[in-house]
Amino acid sequence: MADKPVPIAERRLLDVKVGQVPAWLTSRDFTPNGIIAGIRKGYNGYYNKYINVRKGGIGGLTMLLAGYVVLSYVWEYDHIKHDRSKKYH
Repeated sequence: MADKPVPIAERRLLDVKVGQVPAWLTSRDFTPNGIIAGIRKGYNGYYNKYINVRKGGIGGLTMLLAGYVVLSYVWEYDHIKHDRSKKYH
């Protein structure tokens, strides 16, 4: 037996076909509370997938640390670029 079709409003973005994207976007909640709820849902999903696992290692925390290092490097790149050693001739 086939499963019942899921309404577009309850689908994830990756499960929506290209032609259905406008209808999916109009069903989203863009109020401040809806945006905060979406951010919280994303954070909880990340936390449960990478940090709060039974047989987990340090993968999730390493990913956060690597992201922080890359972001810090991007923010300070202009300063680092001027401090490079140059040949004097």
